[in-house]
Amino acid sequence: MSQISSLDKIHFISIGGSVMHNLAIALHLKGFLVTGSDDEIYEPSASRLEKYDLLPSVTGWFPEKITADLSAVILGMHARQDNPELAKAKELGIKVYSYPEYIFEQSQNKQRVVIAGSHGKTTITSMILHVLNYNKRVFNYLVGAQIEGFDNMVKLSEEAPLIVIEGDEYFTSPLDPTPKFMHYQPHIALISGIAWDHFNVFPTWESYVKQFELLADSLPKAGGIIFDETDDMLDVIGQKERPDVVSKPYHAHPYKIEDGKTILITPDNKEVPVLVFGNHNMKNISGAYAVCERLGITDDQFYEAIQSFKGASKRLELLGKNETVNIYRDFAHAPSKVEATTAALKEQYPDRTLVACAELHTFSSLNKSFLSQYRRKLKAADIAVVYYNPQTVEHKRLEPISEEDIRTAFKRDDLKVFTDSSEMVAFLKSLPWENANLLLMSSGTFGDLDLKTLATELLD
Repeated sequence: MSQISSLDKIHFISIGGSVMHNLAIALHLKGFLVTGSDDEIYEPSASRLEKYDLLPSVTGWFPEKITADLSAVILGMHARQDNPELAKAKELGIKVYSYPEYIFEQSQNKQRVVIAGSHGKTTITSMILHVLNYNKRVFNYLVGAQIEGFDNMVKLSEEAPLIVIEGDEYFTSPLDPTPKFMHYQPHIALISGIAWDHFNVFPTWESYVKQFELLADSLPKAGGIIFDETDDMLDVIGQKERPDVVSKPYHAHPYKIEDGKTILITPDNKEVPVLVFGNHNMKNISGAYAVCERLGITDDQFYEAIQSFKGASKRLELLGKNETVNIYRDFAHAPSKVEATTAALKEQYPDRTLVACAELHTFSSLNKSFLSQYRRKLKAADIAVVYYNPQTVEHKRLEPISEEDIRTAFKRDDLKVFTDSSEMVAFLKSLPWENANLLLMSSGTFGDLDLKTLATELLD
């Protein structure tokens, strides 16, 4: 590992990113002198940076911040190739890292575990961190969501023998189109599933699948690949012969549901109640179990710890409840996630009316030629709602889509489609909220709705 003095000065170009701001805080806590710039910083990044006095006083790019005494510059994905600070760093010959390259630089002497896949990777990573933490193991990590019991979502320390990284398949930086997960050079890689999304980055299904095959093929001798064998494409990649690489398939953990509670059935037939639910989360538990087993966690240690795992932030997060109604929000935006989350809630509470609302918010989900990927994905819902903002379509310079296009794509004639969030709220308030559950799925905000307030109003 490169030896770094506590007086190292690091500058972040695009410090407001979800991982970038966490990495900046982690280095600050290690004693580094950290500075940064960005042209827009949203919550929660802004207040978290401010707490450590790392929030830039003015937004924008300032080449004068790039000085010869900097040890390194870390470049975020949000910056552009012609960024003036980047130009200055190149001119001065300062080493420029993407954050995946920097994380690798800091963990060369550690065992590296990477959790990848189109869906479930944040939850699986969070489960592993929870189990290791519960069992007082010393480890480093990088994960994309807030988890209970962890203040910061990146930790780098000299003494940890292990780092667990949530690794995604998207471009590393404006200068580097390699998938981020390739830079970590894992010893153990888990791939949770492959479902084509990010139409703007990977225009074809084949180009998307190829990224995961490259990851699997990159494993070193004595490495291990852990994969969901129920995913047909992934099963082909996982079962491929790789000399001296251990291949470990998994499927949904055996479970039962009693009175709206999910109970795991362990290999020795014990019953272990858990707080998360849904077939997709039972797969996530199996994946986390397989990784923890490779890291020396015993069955007893795993099952004792997993009982208290509450889920990652915004993943089937309970916003409010009363005796007959539960209201959840979920980060689900891709078709496979919308389907899995909706099915999970219906399975958990089969006798309750399920109202499921999905916001189309990403470049892919608002793309006319991608919309058909949502076919029947809301079939588990009793009342299905889709919200989108036509201004977002315009802003992303996409072909306009109509309410009829969306109904046709989802293959559901009774689909309620809203382009005005206040009309969607009025519709939800008109429903009889008794013996019913509400699921709000989006990576956006449903047109700046305060979802917690909405939950309170519906429950009242």
